[in-house]
Amino acid sequence: MRLSRLLYFFIAFFSLQFAYAQTGSIRGHIYDDASGEPVIFANIFIVGTNFGTNSDDNGFYTFSDVPVGVYNIEVSYLGYDNFTQEVEVKPFKINYYQIDLKSGGINLGVIDISAEREQARAEVSISKLQVTQKQIKALPSTGGDADIIQYLQVLPGIISTGDQGGQLYIRGGSPVQNKILLDGLTIYNPFHSIGFYSTFETEIIRSVDVLTGGFNAEHGGRISAVVDINTKEGNRKHLGGQASISPFMVKAVLDGPLIKQGDSGNSLSFVLTSKRSIIDHTSKTLYGYAVDNDSIGLPFQFQDSYGKLSYITANGSKFNFFGFNFSDKFDNPLVSKINWGNKGGGLTFNLLPTASELTMNGIVGLSTYDIAIIETDNTPRRSSIREAQIGLDFNYITNESAFKYGVEVKSVSTEFEFTNPFGLQLSEDQNTTEISGFLKFRRSWDKLVIEPGFRLQYYASQSDFSPEPRLGLKWNINDATRFKMGAGIYSQNIISTSNERDVVNLFNGFLSSPETQFKDLEGNAVDSKLQKSRQVVGGIERDIGTNFQLNLEGYYKDFTQLVVINRNKEFNDDADFATEIGDAYGLDISGKYENSRLYVWATYSLGYVNRFDGEETFPTVYDRRHNVNFLTTYTLGEKKDLLLSFRWNMGSGFPFTQTQGFYNSQTFQEGVGTEYETANPDQVGIIYSDERNGGRLPYYHRLDLSAQKTITFTDRINLEITASVTNAYDRNNIFFFDRIQFERVDQLPIIPSLSGRLNF
Repeated sequence: MRLSRLLYFFIAFFSLQFAYAQTGSIRGHIYDDASGEPVIFANIFIVGTNFGTNSDDNGFYTFSDVPVGVYNIEVSYLGYDNFTQEVEVKPFKINYYQIDLKSGGINLGVIDISAEREQARAEVSISKLQVTQKQIKALPSTGGDADIIQYLQVLPGIISTGDQGGQLYIRGGSPVQNKILLDGLTIYNPFHSIGFYSTFETEIIRSVDVLTGGFNAEHGGRISAVVDINTKEGNRKHLGGQASISPFMVKAVLDGPLIKQGDSGNSLSFVLTSKRSIIDHTSKTLYGYAVDNDSIGLPFQFQDSYGKLSYITANGSKFNFFGFNFSDKFDNPLVSKINWGNKGGGLTFNLLPTASELTMNGIVGLSTYDIAIIETDNTPRRSSIREAQIGLDFNYITNESAFKYGVEVKSVSTEFEFTNPFGLQLSEDQNTTEISGFLKFRRSWDKLVIEPGFRLQYYASQSDFSPEPRLGLKWNINDATRFKMGAGIYSQNIISTSNERDVVNLFNGFLSSPETQFKDLEGNAVDSKLQKSRQVVGGIERDIGTNFQLNLEGYYKDFTQLVVINRNKEFNDDADFATEIGDAYGLDISGKYENSRLYVWATYSLGYVNRFDGEETFPTVYDRRHNVNFLTTYTLGEKKDLLLSFRWNMGSGFPFTQTQGFYNSQTFQEGVGTEYETANPDQVGIIYSDERNGGRLPYYHRLDLSAQKTITFTDRINLEITASVTNAYDRNNIFFFDRIQFERVDQLPIIPSLSGRLNF
């Protein structure tokens, strides 16, 4: 009898413990009630517990190991009414709750910590800058059209070469060393020849992550930086759009539901955008003073189109089909003629299995890029690249930790033709496959967040494995001060075909690392033909009061091997490629002040970028020592319908190789019978200085201003009128220098504009 009672006691005790230990999970999405768009970084708390989190870029949130029972979830976000949702946690179940926030007051109630600062405490985010559509639109917009490229230029550590033929250089990395992603696909040339505009449409941008260095294992295939741009889905409840016109371009955006989001939770929506430049026509009359030749005008032409179809299921799973076609043309007989096109498309999906804590993301897509250039010396260059990819990753998130892993396969083919200064033609056609796998783990404690990762890249054409450990950590010294650092090893199999002898570079071509043999700096055959780097970044974040944030970061990038076109090839049996090494290091300081009407952003960057080619150490053509940006916006009016914007940029001069002299270039077209003693060749050769990039261009600085007035007709229809002035004090900044004619061509002069944008 005693034994049976004792057995009964133990059974009852462990049953009670088992019941008490029973837990479940809560997850879901936070959406805007009017449009169905995700609400990013909303605060979500389970009332009466210590559970709290923020929604991610997709509006997704999750809580794990929540004891069974009935709770209230409280959601808040600036600009929306606070929301409370009753939820029931069932044992060993994943409970999905979609929450739609309604636009309303700005009262945060008892939750007085911003989502941005809470995220800063919980994530490493080393060298990570997140850009929103609102921030992009706050800039003084050239021609009245806000663009992501204009905002990227005000971020610390990012250098632009200017108004025309502009490219971005991120903390010592050239364009080929920076990966630009659109919905997961690589965009090889995202910036138009006129440096005010990118290929991306601002109105459909949902989020932009700029990783300027030390990024973790989910990204690979580049040795400097990553810019990850994601577009939003179409409005799931109402048809809407935008039409605008300015002296620079015309554009239209249309989005809406094909299947409206209803009680079932399923929805199907679309978004279409298209823009086309008109500055080549309008400049001849509006900006005649800005052109050297009335028949040429400002010879920039571009056209961009993008479309997306999105299906979202009742449990939050998502499928996106998208495609794009971007093209650009620059035709100036005094400088060069360039044509390029970038097109592609794919499928992305995000799956939330109802019976698993894992979430799954995937992509299948194709991106192609073709460019051709003919310069004044009539030597053509051509480059093409095709990239097909398939990728899959898995995420497992708990309250204190996150585990992410995945695989990716890419097929890359490249074609390249080039004639070097000695008249020898280089031609390369290559095909390669890249296979990569990665894993990343994040664990959070009260004061410490640690994020180790590992990536393994296999380059089939090189039969080369590249193991790449990564590490990030953050130490929350106190509620207002945080230390962060990141480090990693990186590799890539793509090299640039750009000519760094040019004072300003217009050609941006690409080529896979060569399969043929070439030598290292010591004259030995290279062991690996990949480009490689090692990086370390460290910094301090400081919140000063409730409105001001200060960020300081130092970085060092060691480019242990760079593969370049051998532009000194004099004979056919010389190698087509050569190696260099180099480094980039510097300090970036940024400060941000923000309240309901005033936004101030100021940055200073000190940077050094050097290369060694086996004979001499020299600065790169984008080695800008000092760079300063100051941006401020102020909103006026009782309805906050007038926005004033001010942006000033100053940068020290870029290096270039000076001209030592000239000579008559004899082509010997008649072979050994050429009468070189009496011939009068019409081509002029250039003798460059022995010191590579030993000269410096003048300082660059420019002031841009704009004022935007919003006229509201109904809740869903308004008109935005924007008056702007680019280069307000008419600064002469160099664009191009013709060495042969000894003529300087400047960047654009003062450019006023007036534009209108109808939103409906």
